[in-house]
Amino acid sequence: MRFLGFVGSVAGLLLLAGCATLQVAEGPRPSDFLIHGVDVSKYQGEIDWPAARDSGVSFAWIKATEGGDYTDEYFDRNWQAAKAAGIPRGAYHFAYWCRPGSEQVEWFEKHVPIEDDALPPVLDVEWTPTSRTCPRKVSRETALAQMQVILTEMERYYGKRPVIYTTVDFYRDVLDGGAFEDYPIWVRSVKHYPSVKYGDRRWHFWQYTAQGNVPGIKGYVDRNAFFGDGRQWQAFLDGPKS
Repeated sequence: MRFLGFVGSVAGLLLLAGCATLQVAEGPRPSDFLIHGVDVSKYQGEIDWPAARDSGVSFAWIKATEGGDYTDEYFDRNWQAAKAAGIPRGAYHFAYWCRPGSEQVEWFEKHVPIEDDALPPVLDVEWTPTSRTCPRKVSRETALAQMQVILTEMERYYGKRPVIYTTVDFYRDVLDGGAFEDYPIWVRSVKHYPSVKYGDRRWHFWQYTAQGNVPGIKGYVDRNAFFGDGRQWQAFLDGPKS
């Protein structure tokens, strides 16, 4: 992986103050990147989005749906309030391996509006061994096929290439070896720089902690960095589109 070599700004360092104990080995630290954001769901409760914006939050991924029959109860208010605060935001769908991909993406489309200024949709793929309703671990071929259905339809419907969110174990089992390399990827890696676990796969977003502290959000929140500078971030916001 090629690191762009950014030096964190004072604002970026202040934004990371709540994560001062984070230890990331074998590579650049989160504070070396300039563009930071959060991902949220009902577990964050009511969010003061202007306060989050003023603290330096540059983007937000908001949980919308899971499977084919669950909608996050805070999605609509987060979707509207983040936009009102001027924070670029996108919606994510949590994949459920006991339901056809076609039903899942249809459910997502029912709840997430088409908006030109929204970030691309996200497909969150990970194993769920502790799920009460679907602990199954499908084959690599089944997972890839289901992902293809969802990703293709998301792109058709929203006119934007979706982002794939993944965890280390799911990436190792399913995506490693070049699967969906033409899609932006958002990786979880809270102990290491992404290249330690994801090799030379070029990442776009890095979830570097689940224990971030951000003004306007009570308790812990996931923190994320964008792999790019301000110009590249603006290019991501502008497109490309299908």
